[in-house]
Amino acid sequence: MPIPGAAARRRGYVAVVAALVTCSAAWTGQGPAVAGGAPTPSLPAPEPNWKPCTEGSPFDCAAVKVPLDYDDPGGRGIELAVVKREATGPGPRIGTLFFNPGGPGGPGTVQMPQNYESFPREVRERFDIVSWDPRGIGSSTAVNCFGSPEEAAEWSASKPAGFPVGEKERAAFSSAYAELGRRCEQRTPELLRHVSTADTARDLDQLRRAVGDEQLTYYGISYGTYLGATYANLFPQRVRAMVLDANWDPRAWTDNASDAVPRTTAFQRLGSGRSAAAAVDRFLTLCGSTTTARCAFSAGTPQATRDKYERLLERLRKEPVGTWTYAGTVADTVSSLYVVQPGATQLAGRLQDLWQGRVPEPSPPPPPPPVAQPNPYLGEEQSTAVVCGDSPNPRDADAYRTLADAAAIGAGDTGRFWIWASAGCAAWPAIVEDRYRGPWNTPTANPILVVGNTHDPATPLSGAQAMTKELADARLLTQDAVGHTALFNPSTCVDARTSRYLVDGTLPPVDTRCRQDAPPFAAPELAATGGTTTANLAGLGAALLLTGGALLLALRSRRRDR
Repeated sequence: MPIPGAAARRRGYVAVVAALVTCSAAWTGQGPAVAGGAPTPSLPAPEPNWKPCTEGSPFDCAAVKVPLDYDDPGGRGIELAVVKREATGPGPRIGTLFFNPGGPGGPGTVQMPQNYESFPREVRERFDIVSWDPRGIGSSTAVNCFGSPEEAAEWSASKPAGFPVGEKERAAFSSAYAELGRRCEQRTPELLRHVSTADTARDLDQLRRAVGDEQLTYYGISYGTYLGATYANLFPQRVRAMVLDANWDPRAWTDNASDAVPRTTAFQRLGSGRSAAAAVDRFLTLCGSTTTARCAFSAGTPQATRDKYERLLERLRKEPVGTWTYAGTVADTVSSLYVVQPGATQLAGRLQDLWQGRVPEPSPPPPPPPVAQPNPYLGEEQSTAVVCGDSPNPRDADAYRTLADAAAIGAGDTGRFWIWASAGCAAWPAIVEDRYRGPWNTPTANPILVVGNTHDPATPLSGAQAMTKELADARLLTQDAVGHTALFNPSTCVDARTSRYLVDGTLPPVDTRCRQDAPPFAAPELAATGGTTTANLAGLGAALLLTGGALLLALRSRRRDR
């Protein structure tokens, strides 16, 4: 899911990956695949020419050609950039696990290699893991509405970071997105109409055919859960195993398939503002329940720490600290809670710096992965094309102010933050031609595992509960955790159940709940108990806040120091 802008520092794109498992049953229906839902027109299976991404890299890269328009398979083609890490063994290889890192806009060719070690060990041993830059994104045939990086930077600098505050900033915001819409319609009108989630689901089925798997094994997070649900309903008999982590309610995203003029934003319908408010409140509660040795921003009690946070935001409204504004700080607070180890501790330090009138030091970016294009162009127009083309959002720019003020009543500052996340849709020039809007309950060949955290700053637990109910055969695994996705806020309990489900189809029992291994401000020894080491998560935390797929607004305020 695109995440609203973080504040004051240059971070890159969001590296969120994937998911876990549930139930207590075994695989059924693993015979030859049968087309389900709306089958893709007959096409030859792609044949990737795998080569090492760079000299000595453990990852292989390839380009795969697919139709721009599946209704015209003999027409224009586009390329998908694909990356693979072969199963390490020991144990026999089962097949390929496809991973989508969310967004929309997450470049899988960067984020999967960057976060490979986060997958449970047994999954890495038994599966090749493959990811790709979806159509319109990154190193695939991409939406690019600017003639040069300098033009893109100039456009980004023309609007406030995070979200607009006051009439002047709102006018600049609206003007900037109107300009973006004009640029995109001029430079790439055809591609804009063919970047739907349904198009990407058909691309995924072509990739499945390319690796020779009869059925799909899939791991998707955030937006990747919506992609997974779309695939499962278009190709239900091709589902071998599917883990959906940090879920989007598909009915909410599609506005219940209504053709009426939308009166709410997509992220408002998902409940992202309220979910973020609850996550921030939990962060402040845990911070205030410990000492400043663990949480630098602690005021000694939970209530005193909440009050301190509110006073800080009031001060920043009146007078920024350097380039750190009120809106930028709200955005940074939300996005820093995506990966709480080390995100929560680093956030507390930045808030304390701001409290004392100091400009926080920027967090270092993670090292680039060993791929040929570790920093592809990831302009905001790429995720905007999918969000605005695929999901109904208000077309009246003035409506966002009214909605933001109303959202603030129930969700405070984070409510405003999430309303403005889709404001670019007001002037977006294109609706995709092939939107899938349901049904969502087509029976699948095998059950699907749905995973949700209790305090997620972007996707509420209610989204996972709704996804479980709407799919024909799914089970929910709940993790008591702060953070966006279970994979990046790990639990030994969740990892074990995910691995077992992906390997042999066994689901956890109904109503299984797991605990996060290392909640915010946990004792240092707890941070090393999960399937991912603290060192891995340190790089991952930066990456998640750093690379394009987490949530739409992160693409705004992270583009420049703020």
